[in-house]
Amino acid sequence: MSEQLLFTVLDGGSITTPKGFKAGGLHCGLKKTTRNDLAAIVCEVPATAAAVYTTNIFQAAPLKVTRESLVNGTLQAIVVNSGNANACTGEQGEIDAYAMRTATARALGVKEQDVAVASTGVIGELLKMDKVLGGITELPERMNAGASGAEEFSQAILTTDLVKKECCVAVQVGGITVTVAGAAKGSGMIHPNMATMLGFMTTDAAIDGEDLLGLLRAATNVTFNMITVDGDTSTNDMLVTLASGLAGNEKLNRQHPDWEAFAAAFTHVCQSLAKAIARDGEGATKLVEVQISGAVHDEAAAAIAKTVVGSSLVKSAIFGADANWGRIIAAVGRAGVPVSPDNVNIWLGEIEVLRNSRPVPFDEEQALHYLQKTDTVTITVALSDGEGKATAWGCDLTYDYVRINAAYRT
Repeated sequence: MSEQLLFTVLDGGSITTPKGFKAGGLHCGLKKTTRNDLAAIVCEVPATAAAVYTTNIFQAAPLKVTRESLVNGTLQAIVVNSGNANACTGEQGEIDAYAMRTATARALGVKEQDVAVASTGVIGELLKMDKVLGGITELPERMNAGASGAEEFSQAILTTDLVKKECCVAVQVGGITVTVAGAAKGSGMIHPNMATMLGFMTTDAAIDGEDLLGLLRAATNVTFNMITVDGDTSTNDMLVTLASGLAGNEKLNRQHPDWEAFAAAFTHVCQSLAKAIARDGEGATKLVEVQISGAVHDEAAAAIAKTVVGSSLVKSAIFGADANWGRIIAAVGRAGVPVSPDNVNIWLGEIEVLRNSRPVPFDEEQALHYLQKTDTVTITVALSDGEGKATAWGCDLTYDYVRINAAYRT
């Protein structure tokens, strides 16, 4: 069965579409602009929950709090702020993150242990807790199960992002419609390792907790862990999933006959959000997709794909519409995995530029037109070393990336 038949994408769906969820956001004063900078998701009932986190050694205070909250495998609310990462802020940063958890629990009427905390923004600055705590007291009146609540939430988690990232799908589980949805933020400092920048997923499926965590990890490895913008892994990367169980389906596990369909739907949401993050890379004008086949195994293919899509020279060539396949094969060769050097084939879109590691004459004008006019540049690399395959996503490297990050704090 094709993936398209396993689930249906819901246009206009959001993180509040699954049964039992409300969301909302507001401006509390952390950002210099009037854009929303504080938000929350709340579930009617304690939800089965799972999360993955950055592997950066320097982990922000909210991650410690969220890990502690998830010890029992349930959550009922998530509070998130943008404009300040609360990272590398020492003991006071941890005190502030716990204070956010306590205040949110009181405001939303849930157990403190069932609240996760997430933050994103500038590293090394203490939160303005008077503004944060004041904003949390106002959150309950902003929470709703409609599209407006999801919109306010999605806007509140953005930093340098130009657009919000959302996806929602429906899938049949035992004849019952189950929905899976997600919202994410990320534009710069993107090279996830076990998580994305900040991602939040909701579903009304009833699902075993261990299987939810396993599915989250598996989906992350082929989606969020396969994107890069600038090669930097954040201190705050976190992806949290809540499952309300209110759809009324028989509890899902790996032996359930509809597990494949649910897993496909779940992974699609992750991939959609991950690609949206790559497409919205700081200063980016193109989404770049690198497809690798014929590697010794899937892990090798993944390493090559991420090396190619993360190469500053490849990214610069895409921005300059330069069909410089030499930069691509050089990246393949430095990925740190075995490759037969005499049997590499490369295409830019449908244009073959290398066959058996030798140049193929191609129409430079056609290549120029492809690189200039297409929104998504596809680089295909076929090797001859095995059955391994992988796809990675990134973006081009532009002048604006430097401009944005040269003045990030000011």
